[in-house]
Amino acid sequence: MFTKKVGIVGVGNVGSTLAYALASKGICSSIVLKDIREDVVQAMALDISQAANAAKSHTIVTAAKDGSDFKDSDIIVITAGIPRKPGMSRDDLLLINAKIMKDVIDDIKDNAPNSIIIIVSNPLDAMVYAALKCSNFPKNKVIGMAGILDSARMSHFIFDKLGYGAGQIQASVMGGHGDAMVPLPNYSSVAGVPISELLSSEDIEDIVTKTKNGGLQIVKLLGTGSAYYAPAHSTSLMVEAILHNQKKIYPCAVLLEGEYGYENIVGGVPVMLGSNGVEKIIQLDLNDTQKEQFDKSISSVKELTNTLDSKFFNK
Repeated sequence: MFTKKVGIVGVGNVGSTLAYALASKGICSSIVLKDIREDVVQAMALDISQAANAAKSHTIVTAAKDGSDFKDSDIIVITAGIPRKPGMSRDDLLLINAKIMKDVIDDIKDNAPNSIIIIVSNPLDAMVYAALKCSNFPKNKVIGMAGILDSARMSHFIFDKLGYGAGQIQASVMGGHGDAMVPLPNYSSVAGVPISELLSSEDIEDIVTKTKNGGLQIVKLLGTGSAYYAPAHSTSLMVEAILHNQKKIYPCAVLLEGEYGYENIVGGVPVMLGSNGVEKIIQLDLNDTQKEQFDKSISSVKELTNTLDSKFFNK
């Protein structure tokens, strides 16, 4: 029987939706949930386990009592962290979430040192950097989820503009997860037809702008909280690609060591995901404008990692 174990740290909207997606599809044999809210995590484990049974899935869902329950996990997904609150500076949020990340990583190092880590916590690229430094895991085993989500948002806005092609749209986004992301219209298509053949340059520019603001749009509409269905499903695709050794290419946040001309910085780039995590980084041929945008994106990540290096790791 297919036996694979996934741990999820942080069972808020994204973590619980991810667990539901994995369990209902039977992507892994067991899921272990961990959260500081003990009653909530037990309730989620029961509810999702019952959903799995309704779906006739073999996946078993349990609540972790402590970090030792993550032993022998193949993948651990980290969604833990706090959202930015009124009056909180960007650096305050960064340092608080870095402390949470360190505590989680220390737990993983003690109990599941051979696992692959997928980061969903924000600020995403900086948290991947923090997880790498705290864990000392090889770079292929610490991966951030952002590009799949951003590409999905771009696909939605392409469909919204065209009015057709649902399920046939392939969109590509690189760079950091935020305003400085780099949507790639020239690597985006509908059933293999480049979107430049289907849409005007004005329409494409509008799609790019809406993609960059896709998350913010949902936050404004909700009033409190942020998106979770699309982030959770995007993460489930990464989990499935790794557990099933699918060798699929997805945009993910990884440590760059020479790729695209950058060293020791996390950036969102296309990678091939398989049983070893990141098995290959794909280097696209970017035009001058895209190179400039990617450089701006990397610079925004560098500001955050410089803050981590000076105020967190060198304390």
